[in-house]
Amino acid sequence: MMKLNITILFLFCTISVAFSQVNLDYYLPDSTEYNPSIPTPKSVIRHEVGEWHVTHDRLVHYMKTLAASSDRVTIKETGETYEGRPQLLLTITHPDNQQRIEEIRTQHKQLTNPSESSQLNTDGMPIVVWMGYSIHGNEASGSNASMLSAYYFAAAENAGVEEMLKDVVIVLDPSFNPDGMNRFATWVNVHKNDNITTDPNDREYNEVWPGGRTNHYWFDLNRDWMPAQLVESQNRIKEFHRWKPNILTDHHEMGTNSTFFFQPGIPSRTHPLTPDENQELTAEIGDFHARALDGIGSLYYTKENYDDFYYGKGSTFPDVQGAIGILFEQASSRGHAQESINGVLRFPFTIKNQFTTSLSTFQAAHAMRKRLLDYQRSFYQQAQKEASNAATNAWVVSSTDKSKLYHFAEMLQRHEIKVHKAANSIDNMPADETLVIPTDQYQYKLITAMFEKRTSFEDSLFYDVSAWTLPLAFNLEYKSLSGRAFNTSLLGDELTEADKPTAKIEGGKANYAYIFEWNDYYTPKVLHALQRAGLTTCVSTEIIGAPDGKSYPVGSIMVPVTIQDKSANEIYAIVQQAINGTGVTIHSLNTGNTGGIKLGSPSLENLQAAKIGLMIGEGIRSYDAGEIWHLLDQRYNMPITKLDITTLSYTNLNRYNVIILPDGWGYGRESRAASKLKEWVQNGGTLIAYKGAAKWLSSQGITKVKYKSGDNDTTGTKPYADLNNNRGAQVIGGAIFEATLDLSHPLAYGYTQKTLPVFRNGDYFMEKSKNPYANPLIYTDSPLLSGYISEEKLDQLQSTPAITVSRNGGGRVISFTDNTNFRAFWYGTNRLLMNAIFFGQTISGRSAE
Repeated sequence: MMKLNITILFLFCTISVAFSQVNLDYYLPDSTEYNPSIPTPKSVIRHEVGEWHVTHDRLVHYMKTLAASSDRVTIKETGETYEGRPQLLLTITHPDNQQRIEEIRTQHKQLTNPSESSQLNTDGMPIVVWMGYSIHGNEASGSNASMLSAYYFAAAENAGVEEMLKDVVIVLDPSFNPDGMNRFATWVNVHKNDNITTDPNDREYNEVWPGGRTNHYWFDLNRDWMPAQLVESQNRIKEFHRWKPNILTDHHEMGTNSTFFFQPGIPSRTHPLTPDENQELTAEIGDFHARALDGIGSLYYTKENYDDFYYGKGSTFPDVQGAIGILFEQASSRGHAQESINGVLRFPFTIKNQFTTSLSTFQAAHAMRKRLLDYQRSFYQQAQKEASNAATNAWVVSSTDKSKLYHFAEMLQRHEIKVHKAANSIDNMPADETLVIPTDQYQYKLITAMFEKRTSFEDSLFYDVSAWTLPLAFNLEYKSLSGRAFNTSLLGDELTEADKPTAKIEGGKANYAYIFEWNDYYTPKVLHALQRAGLTTCVSTEIIGAPDGKSYPVGSIMVPVTIQDKSANEIYAIVQQAINGTGVTIHSLNTGNTGGIKLGSPSLENLQAAKIGLMIGEGIRSYDAGEIWHLLDQRYNMPITKLDITTLSYTNLNRYNVIILPDGWGYGRESRAASKLKEWVQNGGTLIAYKGAAKWLSSQGITKVKYKSGDNDTTGTKPYADLNNNRGAQVIGGAIFEATLDLSHPLAYGYTQKTLPVFRNGDYFMEKSKNPYANPLIYTDSPLLSGYISEEKLDQLQSTPAITVSRNGGGRVISFTDNTNFRAFWYGTNRLLMNAIFFGQTISGRSAE
């Protein structure tokens, strides 16, 4: 008993000391003096670093005040987040360098150009280090440490620091994710006690859904460096390519009971396109971190848990850019102080580790300056040699959907990849629907990473996805051209913004009807705009032949003129407004006497305007919900109502005719959820459910969909040491599979190919419905296109449905096994969701389970 009391007394004393006032002396090296004219963080943000979580507005205020006070610092706003918060980038270096900073930047970028880099002398060239903090908003120690880093580099008067700044340019991003950071700071500050509570059960340490990790639309921005689909990423990537840093640091947090991690990660999980020297340099830089953390007594580890495989992460993307990406993972206090297995973890301590490794990065960059500059130059020179000897000399991509094709090119061009229009047709790919990407350009390595299919791996465990083949993600027809098949005569002009598809109305104002094919990425946006304006719209279930000989396929949209309550002139204006900013072509018809079916045929089904409810809340996967929200809100201008599952029992669902259930485990927590949704469906609603939500509907009898057991053979004995690896090898972390699509089905309207690449990162396996018309998308017998899957899981997957349609009363339930909207770059399957929203109402009950 006495021993327990002594322990409690010790803990109390530790906490008391912990929450005595922490000032700059706690963080800063004591061997350095600081310029008194440079404002400290407290003098601007009104509290010591670590006393409170700094909010983004105060962070911005401090950085701008600092830049105005120091001739070592300049600052720019690189853009705005979805919530209108500024994204900042500080450039910190010696004042002499600031006077010629554009010259330094331009010369440094020449290292990436093999035709110019050989003539460069790196002996006196400054190295560029990008320090980036807290891309996950609730991993706040990074952004709070950024103030210390900026202050130190601006104010330190140690002669050594000033000399080092002559050789180093620091590009500092204090908050990769301003919206998430501010959301989290507000949460923990609101719940902070004057008498700090370290109990992990306290509300301060348990954010409400969706938490502060993600951006406004609940995306993990640390998975968007390569696809760059989100505005924060696009603003950042533009600056990354302007600077081409030699080192990029990515400051994160992990579980409270952890310590501190820095790269390199697990060696066998490095992408094969990353040179061995990259990992050698990463390890050498790691020695600087180890010494620095030894100096303050912090526990750390390396070469475990994390990897360098997916090039869409902040710490891995630089590895395919001739740079060194470094991941830092600090145990998180998730507030101001929290008990852990290592004692009470204080917020100031987490900040100190992040700041300490920022300084060790600076020291490593200075000490290894010439080697890192020469490595960047040789990386691109070697890439050029590989390109000249490669079997593939160009990639050709093609699609009848010119808007989608343009966005694919736009994604590549954000990374300074040259994309050409085809000068003529290539292997039956029409020139006006085809683009050519030559591989002999400085981003050869990145192009290869974007286009390659890979199904063989050294390791079967992945921290993130194992495949991201981007032409498959966009569902483009594509092929490689070898040296024999490729020559420069195939290259038309480089694609520019002026080539973005534009909308038009062919035939001018119509007095009878307008019609358009459902083949452009933005047709859902147009259809919604027409419906929102109050126009009656119809979808064709048969081919329509026009008087001019053109035929309109199944799924085409017809807007009659004469039956509307608006004049022909008003309708024409509405149509013009609806297609504005899209690439959709609408055709005018002045007769209903079309070939085949006529425009008054019952094969043209009237469409109800979609009134959408999106289920969100605790127990629902916020990433998946956010992807749907972003798709509808940003790309299609469609209003949706976000329905919190905790309020479902008293929500009037009759306001909606479409309800979407993202993946999640929390549906069963609400006792009335099943009965309420069942009643709503039976009254005629279209219920769209993904993954775990779809399986829950089956368990509640709302559908009759049956699922295969995911269990594997557990007989026999296996070494305990192999437990985690064997289980991990059965995880489908993210791979690409081929499925067969019934092109006549309403869920397939707008598709033209019978096979469709589908992204899968889960192990839900549906059994085929006994109704042969209820499974419009089925995995092929040999479905793996790219990525890793165990043989056991592949056997379970083949020939199973990816979609099943069920009938319940007067409504329909559309069950998806996979995410059609993954990370906003999976354009190829977005249409499946949009078809479910607009055309689910038209699916015949006889074709449903």
